[in-house]
Amino acid sequence: MEKLIKPADYAKQKGISRQAVYAQIKKGLLPSKSVEGKIYIVQEADSPAAGQKTREPAGDAAALLAAKDETISVLKETIRDLKETNQMITSTLRSEVELLKEAFSEMKTLYAARIEHISREEAPELLEEILEPEEAEEELPGWISLEEFLSTQGIDKKKKRKAFVKRVKRLYKNGDTAIDKEEKAFLLRADKAVEILREIEPT
Repeated sequence: MEKLIKPADYAKQKGISRQAVYAQIKKGLLPSKSVEGKIYIVQEADSPAAGQKTREPAGDAAALLAAKDETISVLKETIRDLKETNQMITSTLRSEVELLKEAFSEMKTLYAARIEHISREEAPELLEEILEPEEAEEELPGWISLEEFLSTQGIDKKKKRKAFVKRVKRLYKNGDTAIDKEEKAFLLRADKAVEILREIEPT
């Protein structure tokens, strides 16, 4: 008498995967039957006599080995597919990273050019803004030109004038903020001019 077993139950009995069972059915290693559109494995329902040990026919042992080999083969193929997929993902990620680097480099170049262009356009205006306070400072009372100071103080002697000018030039060269120069003409703060005059006059 025939006994119909589901492929899943048969796989549990034999300790193999359902894929291996279907592979055996496909290869004709396991007898099967389709009932109402479902596949069942056909087995003999006769039970062995009491006290007798059940022995699997040689055909079942061969089928079991074949099923295990098939399972191993399926696993190997799965591992190979996973490796290939991983390589493809890695390659895709590397390509995207390179594209991002190129895009960033292009953006950096464009922004640098834009900033340089803006700087060139705004430079004259910024220069005017910077110069305006300086010009205002120069116009403040308390500053006097070198020639004007010498004239108002009546310094006519060549030697004294030369000593005064020499002292002014030295202080200007040393970075004295009380002395400035505009179009080759020296400007002095009035108090500084008086201080210099006292320094060069004999005591």
